[in-house]
Amino acid sequence: MQGLLYISALIAAVAFAVLVVYLAITLKAVARTMNNVADTLEGLENQMLGITTETTELLKKTNRLAEDVNQKTAKLDGVFDGVKGIGDTLNEFNTSLKDVTNKISRDASENQEQATQAVKWGSAILELWRKNRRKS
Repeated sequence: MQGLLYISALIAAVAFAVLVVYLAITLKAVARTMNNVADTLEGLENQMLGITTETTELLKKTNRLAEDVNQKTAKLDGVFDGVKGIGDTLNEFNTSLKDVTNKISRDASENQEQATQAVKWGSAILELWRKNRRKS
């Protein structure tokens, strides 16, 4: 019976040793994987630093460009105000011209009879002048 006890202890010791060996192999594989992950993360961190630097530079350039556009737009505001003033002046001139045209048309309609008389008198005077000229 004691022999059986020694054999059982030997089997348990061998099983424990195999378990320790497999556990050591597994832990070494996990350690290699973790080292690879750490290297990958370090490379990723370096890339992110580069991207961050480039993004910062791009943002600075964009801000300078926006400031330049704002300055140039502010300079153009005066030109647009001038053009608007010219447009307003032309609009007022057109309105005035329409008013004058309407007044002339209205006066011509109201004084049509007098205008007809003036044309007749003008024609008569022109005819007399022509006759006098022929006689001379």
